Amino acid sequence: MTRPLRIDLEDGWYHVTARGNERKPIYRDDRDRSHFLELVEAMVATYQVRLHAYVLMTNHYHLLVQTPRANLSAAMQWLNVSYSIWFNKRHRRAGHLFQGRFTGIVVDGGAWALPLSRYVHLNPVCVGRLGLSKAQQRERRAGVGGKTDAETVRERIRRLRSYRWSSYRAYVGWEKAPPGLRVQEVLEMLGGRRGRRQRVAYRRQVEEAVREGLPESPWEELEAGVALGREEFVERIRARLEGDEKEQPSLRRLKGRPRFEQVKEWVEKAKGEKWETFRDRKGDWGRDLALYLGRKRCGMPLGELGTAVGGIGSNSVGMAVRRFEARLREDGKLKQLAAKAKEDLCNVQM
Repeated sequence: MTRPLRIDLEDGWYHVTARGNERKPIYRDDRDRSHFLELVEAMVATYQVRLHAYVLMTNHYHLLVQTPRANLSAAMQWLNVSYSIWFNKRHRRAGHLFQGRFTGIVVDGGAWALPLSRYVHLNPVCVGRLGLSKAQQRERRAGVGGKTDAETVRERIRRLRSYRWSSYRAYVGWEKAPPGLRVQEVLEMLGGRRGRRQRVAYRRQVEEAVREGLPESPWEELEAGVALGREEFVERIRARLEGDEKEQPSLRRLKGRPRFEQVKEWVEKAKGEKWETFRDRKGDWGRDLALYLGRKRCGMPLGELGTAVGGIGSNSVGMAVRRFEARLREDGKLKQLAAKAKEDLCNVQM
């Protein structure tokens, strides 16, 4: 049986989330939400965790935290168990409240804390009625779908600004930060003078994303499902890891990335053609599979990947990858082939 990979770091930054069992609500009313935040405050005090951002949705939550004592697992277990016991008692229910254990992504705080805080705060507007569901975002990035009308944009901004159960209002200075929440470290990443100017700059950055339909998800850069950061950061994480690769498949994926040349060799064998014969063939699944693997498995930046396949622009690479992802959802055989490629490329010699 596989187990999620846990990486407890001193002074580590993490994006943490947990979902309700069977996607059912974990908060039924505002009293539930208030008590959960009370427990978060207690966790911060007891485990010396630093809370940088949060949002509570109906059936899940997101936290951006830092752990000076390398104790994320202990802190999150206490939070989820404590809340589950209270929730079950209050609502006279039994059984698991959460869908398994929490998910904790270790983050290169210096590079990703600011965009991740924005991602956390944008959750309340990522819904279908506002044109920002995951499927609608994928369509927009692939260049399909109509233009958003002004009324929908105004409703997005209204919901973002009025949503009570996130740290956004504290970030932009519309209410006092609750006990345990630290906003200054992330605001400092904007540069400039402390105070109102930083808060205004942060609000502009978040709300411009709402108006434009949201930027590319930070999870496009995620490595092996557990680490988000620059290559040197991921290398430091790799060097610390120990464990059983059979029980923790993500450990094997994280230990090394293949070179793009190895990706091209794999695709050549799958197609039975040389790379040069199909590289520039418009709509060819082999080229698009190579781009997809270069992005998802090699972790290559869009610009670097475009250069590697003959000098196409980063926007074109991004759109090609997203189109291929849409194709995978409709083509079962191609999906199996892509999965096999990912697995085989985990086993190559780096």
